[in-house]
Amino acid sequence: MRDLKELARAERTQLANLLHSLALQLWQTPSLCAGWSVRDVVAHMLSYEELSAGGVVSRFTRGWLRFDRANAIGLDDFAEHTPQQLLDLLDRSLQPRGLTTAFGSRIALVDAMIHQQDIRRPLGLPRDIPAERLVPALNFARIAPPIGALRRIQGIRLVATDLDWTAGRGPEVRGQGEALLMSMAGRGGITDELEGPGLPKLRGRIDGSSSGRPPANV
Repeated sequence: MRDLKELARAERTQLANLLHSLALQLWQTPSLCAGWSVRDVVAHMLSYEELSAGGVVSRFTRGWLRFDRANAIGLDDFAEHTPQQLLDLLDRSLQPRGLTTAFGSRIALVDAMIHQQDIRRPLGLPRDIPAERLVPALNFARIAPPIGALRRIQGIRLVATDLDWTAGRGPEVRGQGEALLMSMAGRGGITDELEGPGLPKLRGRIDGSSSGRPPANV
């Protein structure tokens, strides 16, 4: 398997290529993140990119150590950034650095993958995610605390039908790896693409979530 930092860079590069291809009006399209447009998702991602460790601590302190408040602060800080300015920053940030290199750059990989799908799905722009990227993203998404997947998938066995990947114990939920990833991330409407005896449990936990907004960094 390629180095995870290389995989994260490849994922970010694909996201950048997508965003460069979008007409300006499409940046206002609602994303899968409740209340956030495509532009908001991109601004959210990049609002953490150039923060030092002290900057991250400062933002979370200002946000009372809550992901949703810290995210809102980041969006406020980037409120005046135009799509072109965001693209310029993304182009300079293809190589993970700083906080996103934690856990062997898994944060950068999962962050870019989930948010790219948050953008692609509402725009009707599907893609095939290479297995070498999707498998480590699935593994990390299960345990990354900000994503909150553990409470959604507890007591369920996840089975990817297009990959050699399974996880967990209990009644099965089967489907394509990308759909499993987005369901673990709590995105609504994805469970219609899944099947299995564990699906009602997973769907109920996702539908019972108070917000579809993404956590900081992952």
